[in-house]
Amino acid sequence: MDDLFRGVRAHGSLFGSSALSPPFALHFVDGAPLTLCTSLSGGGWIVPEHGEPEPLHAYDTVVVRGPGTFTFVDEPGTGAEPVACGEFCAVPELGGTRYRRGWRDDGDGPTTLIVGAYPVHGEISRPLLDALPPVLRVDGGGTGDAVLDHLAVEAAVDAPGQQVVLDRLLDWLLVCTLRAWFDRPGGEPPAWWTARRDPVAGPVLRLLHDEPAAPWTVATLAKRAGVSRSTLAKRFAELVGEPPLTYLTRHRMALAADLLTERPDATVAEVARAVGYADPFGFSAAFKRVRGATPSEFRRRPPEKRAAQVLSDRQQEGIVKG
Repeated sequence: MDDLFRGVRAHGSLFGSSALSPPFALHFVDGAPLTLCTSLSGGGWIVPEHGEPEPLHAYDTVVVRGPGTFTFVDEPGTGAEPVACGEFCAVPELGGTRYRRGWRDDGDGPTTLIVGAYPVHGEISRPLLDALPPVLRVDGGGTGDAVLDHLAVEAAVDAPGQQVVLDRLLDWLLVCTLRAWFDRPGGEPPAWWTARRDPVAGPVLRLLHDEPAAPWTVATLAKRAGVSRSTLAKRFAELVGEPPLTYLTRHRMALAADLLTERPDATVAEVARAVGYADPFGFSAAFKRVRGATPSEFRRRPPEKRAAQVLSDRQQEGIVKG
């Protein structure tokens, strides 16, 4: 299941290296698919474009899901003039170049804000995005605190390769934050998150993600899991919500969608083989059933139309089963 996180990489920016004193208002206008916000000191409020303000204290972490924008303010209703952050503060296309923006310290104490923007272009990470609310918040005091200690040290110096280090620390912090969110008491994690810990469904999910091109059958999967076919089929469907081979088909098509866009020189036959289909015609038919377009049609369409043509999970399930 690690591949769901592997496609999520930060293009980070640092705001307020020494002082960000009230009143302040940073308006993040990029609408990135995911934006991670954390405070090393001080605090403020995350105000989403649609939704209620969320407090951000030192060592808390808030994750905002795009495309909505948001603002970081000293307090709701602040009198500060919003400063647009995006084009001049954080440009993912330029590798997330680091910028510092400071306000005069009026004695109330500085706030140091760290922000990481996540483009998340691929389809493999789509189940992760779909499982998140528009805004989520995790209190400090968990496993992410150690990462924030490293961030605090790195943010205090200028050194070669610093942006790369900050970005990878932000990746680490995002994973810690999402794990804490999914595992929180009373939470409702996605089915695939809960199922990964099951002694039957968990090993099968890992096999399907680690070896998606293998010629899996229910019988071979059951043998690897050490259970009968009927036990596997029943347990997997109960926890994941669909049979193992239906899940595998959808996962293969997500892999194929990424390959079609990331490797423009690869032929349809090469993509088919990479996801476990010896016959490119059979692959094309399966891709159209799940994605609503042939591989060639999918590849020709602009990115925004590729996303629009992806069927809902309910529609995908009905088509694949049919």
